Amino acid sequence: MNAHVDVMELASRLKSEDEAFVLATVVRTVSVTAAKAGAKAVIRSDGTIVAGWIGGGCARGAVLKAARRALADGQARLISVQPADMLAEHGVKAGESREGIEFSTNMCPSKGTMDIFIEPVLPRPSLLVFGASPVALAIAEQARPLGFHTTVAAPGADFAETPNADLLVDGFTISGPQARPCFVIVATQGKGDQAALKAALALDASYYGFVGSHRKMAALRLALAAEGVPAERLGSVKGPAGLDIGAITPEEIALSILAEILQVRRRGQRTDPGKASSPS
Repeated sequence: MNAHVDVMELASRLKSEDEAFVLATVVRTVSVTAAKAGAKAVIRSDGTIVAGWIGGGCARGAVLKAARRALADGQARLISVQPADMLAEHGVKAGESREGIEFSTNMCPSKGTMDIFIEPVLPRPSLLVFGASPVALAIAEQARPLGFHTTVAAPGADFAETPNADLLVDGFTISGPQARPCFVIVATQGKGDQAALKAALALDASYYGFVGSHRKMAALRLALAAEGVPAERLGSVKGPAGLDIGAITPEEIALSILAEILQVRRRGQRTDPGKASSPS
């Protein structure tokens, strides 16, 4: 841990580099505690506190445990580290969650209480768009404001204009690991459909979409199956891609596709605020 590194400066740099981390902030203290309200720390995904200070071992174990869980589910959380007698007085047990607060025991002689906000900062989800069609360009244009790291892949000669993307790939070959989660759209619309879809299915993604008719998608499934692409992977492609909103223009089609991707991305992240939390 390096307490001399500027916490917010490091957090900004890690965010710009699309590296996952947790920003932990002490929001309240009672009695004697090593860190006071306002203290912050940056915690990397390997559990290393690389900047800042949130106190000693009395709270560190609970903070690191909460940080791991936050990075796994993407949810911020508030933890309260209290001495055992205080937990008993409030009628809660260590490991229990109540009204949005997760409780943990402070075993140190100081017997202080610390409330710490755990905020996960995750890499931008990766959106790969194959094609230089008007729909492909519209998807790239609309995706970046939604927080996606957008890559557009197509032969350079196919582009009538430069897409608004983080990365432009000449051809359909995508090398290197992709950020998770990853979403893939094939919007070639007649220019290299089969090659692009085969390249797309070679990637590990949470969603595969194809812009085209049911008939064209069926024909491509048969052709790629003959090339040895597994049936399970072919069956995972949504074609035609997008929610049925009656879209006609490239911009409307792009909107329907991004809405579907957001639906997939957020599935399981939304919880019922009225549902009582159970002990973890």
